[in-house]
Amino acid sequence: MTQKGNFGGGCFWCTEAVFTAVNGVEKVTSGYMGGQVDNPTYEQVCTGTTGHAEIIQIEFDPAKVSFQELLLIFFKTHDATTLNRQGADVGTQYRSVVFYETEEQKIQTEEMITQLNVEKVFSNPIVTEVSAVEQFYPAEKYHQDYFINHRSQGYCMAVIEPKLAKFAANFRDKIKPELL
Repeated sequence: MTQKGNFGGGCFWCTEAVFTAVNGVEKVTSGYMGGQVDNPTYEQVCTGTTGHAEIIQIEFDPAKVSFQELLLIFFKTHDATTLNRQGADVGTQYRSVVFYETEEQKIQTEEMITQLNVEKVFSNPIVTEVSAVEQFYPAEKYHQDYFINHRSQGYCMAVIEPKLAKFAANFRDKIKPELL
């Protein structure tokens, strides 16, 4: 039986590309969560006024990959120490956030943040928001599988490819066998 996880690590094109490659992740959907507008559009979310974050909602098989492993991948493939910013993407819609589905996910997320901060894995403290799951709104169709469908686009080559390389270097054992 699959479980869900909801991660916002800046632009959803980047997080989608990383998590699509994780063995045990069965589905990744880019979308929006955490705002005050029903059925927001990409254009509305980009204004930063709806309160939504760009996130991915994943369905995963906990027998193949644990939520804790997914958290570690999440924290090590984006900058969780910058508030409302990932690289050139600035605004609350790009915040680092985990929307937990269960109390267990909340506890695991908070413990992971504490552990990474205590171990000083990053030079600055983690600022990732930890919030209860809210209504998920899938992004428009053209945002789904963005990297797969637009590999030669400049953003994909300059921003997403390095994130995937970092993921592969740090989590080779978590990559889907068909992608090796």
